[in-house]
Amino acid sequence: MAEDEENRKVLFENTKKEAEALKKELLIEAKEDAHKLRLEVEKESRDRRNEIQRLERRLLQKEEALDKKTETLEKKEQEVNSRICEIDELEQNVREIDTKKRQELEIISKMNSEEAKAFLLSEVKKEITYESAILIKEFENKVKEESANRAREIITGAIQRYAADHVSESTVHVVALPNDEMKGRIIGREGRNIRTLEMLTGVDLIIDDTPEAVVLSSFDPIRREIAKISLERLILDGRIHPTKIEEMVERAKRDIDNEIKETGEQALFDTGINGVHIEIVKLLGRLKYRTSYGQNVLKHSIEVAYLAGTMALELGLDANVAKRAGLLHDIGKALDHEIEGPHAVIGYEFAKRYNESDAVAEAIGAHHEDIPMTRLESVLVQAADAISAARPGARRETLHAYIKRLNQLESIANSYEGVEKSYVIQAGREIRIIVKPDIIDDLGATCMARDIVKRIEKELEFPGQIKINVIRETRAIEFAK
Repeated sequence: MAEDEENRKVLFENTKKEAEALKKELLIEAKEDAHKLRLEVEKESRDRRNEIQRLERRLLQKEEALDKKTETLEKKEQEVNSRICEIDELEQNVREIDTKKRQELEIISKMNSEEAKAFLLSEVKKEITYESAILIKEFENKVKEESANRAREIITGAIQRYAADHVSESTVHVVALPNDEMKGRIIGREGRNIRTLEMLTGVDLIIDDTPEAVVLSSFDPIRREIAKISLERLILDGRIHPTKIEEMVERAKRDIDNEIKETGEQALFDTGINGVHIEIVKLLGRLKYRTSYGQNVLKHSIEVAYLAGTMALELGLDANVAKRAGLLHDIGKALDHEIEGPHAVIGYEFAKRYNESDAVAEAIGAHHEDIPMTRLESVLVQAADAISAARPGARRETLHAYIKRLNQLESIANSYEGVEKSYVIQAGREIRIIVKPDIIDDLGATCMARDIVKRIEKELEFPGQIKINVIRETRAIEFAK
C-alpha cells in the first residue's frame, strides 16, 4: 500500500510538471499570436491613414480646380451680360431707325404699313400664280408626252411578245364522199335521210353536181361540226337511215360536249390560270365555235389575256387578275343567245355567280362600259380587247352582221310557246321550226307561221325573202321483246 501511494505521488508530480510546461508553451504561443495581430492591425491602420491622406490631397486639388473654373465662369458671365446690354442698345437703335424709315416710306408712298403689306402680298401672289401656272402647264405637257410614249412602249411590247394568227371563219364544211352513189344514200327514199339529218342538226346539206362532195352550210359552227362528224361516221358505217342518223347525231353531240370541256381546259392551261369553275370552263370551250366580226372569240380571249397580263406587269399591277379577266371577258357571248342583255353584263353576272373575284367580274362587265370602272385592271382589259380587235384582218363586219341576223331569226322563232327546236338554213333564207305536237295543233302551226312572218318583216331588215317552215310531227314508238 505504501508503494502504491508513492507511485501516485510520483505520477501526480509528473502530471503537474507536464501541465505547467504545457501552460508555459500556450502562453508563449498566445503572446506570439497577439504580437502578430498587433503588427497586422498597425499595418492596416497605416495603410488606411495613407489612403485617407491620398484622398484628402485629391479633394484639395479638385477644390482648387473648381475655384479656377468658377472664376472663369464669372468672368464669362460678366462678358455676356455686357454683350447683352450692347445688343439691347443696338436693337433699340434699329427699332428707332425702322420706325423712322417706316414713317418716311408712309409719307412717300401715301400708304400706311397695313396697306403696303396688302399691296406687296397681292403683287407677290400674282407673280407666284403666274409662275406656278407656267410650271403646271409645262409639267402637264411633259407628263402627257411621257405617258403617251410609255403607253406606246407598253402596248407595243405586249403586242410583240404575243403574236397570234387570225383566220376568218367559214360558214360551210365540205365532206368528201367515197363515190357519187353515196349522195343517193344520203338523200334516202323520198329525201327522208337528208330531211332527218337537217332537222336533227339544223344544218343545210347542199348536194349538187360537185363530184364526191357534200356541202354543210350553217351559221352555227357547233351545229355544223356535229353534222360533219355525224355524216362522216354514217358514211364510214354505211348504214344510213333515220334511226341510225339519230344515233350518230346524239353521239356527235356528246363528243362535241367533251371537246368543248377539253378546249376550255386547254385555254386555261395555255394562259396559266387555275381555280376556274367547271361551268366557266365549258363556256370558254364554247367560245371556240363562236366568232365576232369573223374573229374567233376564244383565240381573241386568249390574246386579250396575254396582252392585259403583260401590260399589268409593266405597270406594276396585279397581272393574275388582268390575265384572268382578259381570258373571261367575253364568256357572255357563249350565253347571249339564251339570256337577253349585253354580253358584258351577262358575263359579269355569270362570273359573280361562280365566285370570281370582284376585280375580275368588274373587268368583264366594264370592258364595254356597261358598268363603271373602279380598278386599273379593268382599263387594261378594255385596252387589250381593243388592241386585239384592231389588228389588221382580225375582224370582218359583214360576217358578224350576217350571223347576228341569223341569231335574231332563231330568237324570234324560239320565243313562241310550243317550239321545241328551230334552225335557220339555206344561208338564212329558211327557218325550220319543230313544234311540240301535244301543245300546237295543225291550225296552231299555220297561225304560228303567219305570226312569225309578220314579226320578222317588222323587226328585221333582210334581202330577198325568208321561208318559214313549221313542222309538226307525231311519232308512235314501241319495242318488240
